[in-house]
Amino acid sequence: MTQRTEGYLLDNQRSEAGERFGALGRMFDEGTFRYLDAVGVGAGWRCWEVGAGGSTVPRWLAERVGPTGSVLATDIDISWLDPDAGFDVLRHDVALDPAPGRGFDLIHARAVLTHVPGRDRALASMVGALRPGGRLVIEDVDPQLQPLACPDEHNDDHRRANRIRAGFRTLLARRGADVAYGRTLPRRLRAAGLVDVRADAFFPLDSPDCGYLEAATVRLIRDDLIAGGLATAGEIQRHLDYIAEEPGQFATSAMVTAWGRGRPG
Repeated sequence: MTQRTEGYLLDNQRSEAGERFGALGRMFDEGTFRYLDAVGVGAGWRCWEVGAGGSTVPRWLAERVGPTGSVLATDIDISWLDPDAGFDVLRHDVALDPAPGRGFDLIHARAVLTHVPGRDRALASMVGALRPGGRLVIEDVDPQLQPLACPDEHNDDHRRANRIRAGFRTLLARRGADVAYGRTLPRRLRAAGLVDVRADAFFPLDSPDCGYLEAATVRLIRDDLIAGGLATAGEIQRHLDYIAEEPGQFATSAMVTAWGRGRPG
């Protein structure tokens, strides 16, 4: 078995990607909508949803901005985006392609920049696409800030789960991900020239959706874990069997949210 060493680890072409988007949405959409509410998104706003993945966030934005506003959802893989949900869809690589416009009132990205090797260029592109005084909201995972699948590690199933989660971080790092990126967001937004920067962090500690996300992720990266010598086929199967029995005993990586405002023109 040959280990993959290039490209995005979490292949969006596979059915597990839809399971991951669903679990992520159920865990984090409520918080995302709260942050977007707090920055004032409303009727008439022009919004860019970067690396949208699924449709829940751009659909919510489209409802908020109404017919006088606009929402553009971009991703390198747009197969999970609903083109009839009230927003525009564009295949776009935020680290390589020019920004798809200027003068956005809001730009939002969730769980994107950690995985993008050209993350500095991507962030600069987003900041440059804001109107004067426009809002940028970045949510990104920090797998090292909360590294455990089972923080209350008290049995062999939990220890195995935490070893496999450590293997996942290793694979991410080998693909160019920054597994300590989330905590750096406030500094990076200030360095990019944003003002009124704030940040906080959240992670579900014990939720069935954490288990569903874990199972879908492990199925996606199973061959890479084995090829990299990070877990055996037997360990992975026992881990998946345990998740099926006890999905509520899992946690996710911390999601750090940082937001700020472009300088007035």
